[in-house]
Amino acid sequence: MNDDPLNNLDRRILHLLQIDARGASDTDIANETDVTGTTIHNRIKGLEDQGIITGYHPEIDYEKAGYPMQVLFICSTDLSNRSEMAEKALEVRGVVNVRQMLSGEENLHVEVVAESTSEIEESTDQLDSLGLRIVSSNILAEEHIQPWNHFHQEFAGEDADTPDEIGSTDE
Repeated sequence: MNDDPLNNLDRRILHLLQIDARGASDTDIANETDVTGTTIHNRIKGLEDQGIITGYHPEIDYEKAGYPMQVLFICSTDLSNRSEMAEKALEVRGVVNVRQMLSGEENLHVEVVAESTSEIEESTDQLDSLGLRIVSSNILAEEHIQPWNHFHQEFAGEDADTPDEIGSTDE
């Protein structure tokens, strides 16, 4: 296997899925990429099988869903325990996201969603009881997310993939 597991068609598929995974059919993506729907279906399945696509998740406006409190806890734990603590933090009520930082003191970022301040306090107590040291916490006002825009860009000097380069359109 080469160092780059993605070719331009795969990158374009990933970009289009990031824009609208729920609404983009194989046919829609095929029309955007000039290959067949079967090729798109097979490529998406391949990307899933390789673990490049790990799931399809809705973006939720928690405030509109009745959970107006969204807090980001910046935590500290021993680097040797970081993965284990991240898994345990995911079990805390209200935790929707845990990010492990590569190094440093503030090496675990835990996002909690709740209906009230008292629920945030419960989550805080549970995180503390796990042995996480909460360095700081911030109420999130808004989050802006966009698809990573480099998936759709072709690299300089590289032609777009043609069905011959990909193999048969039924692969």
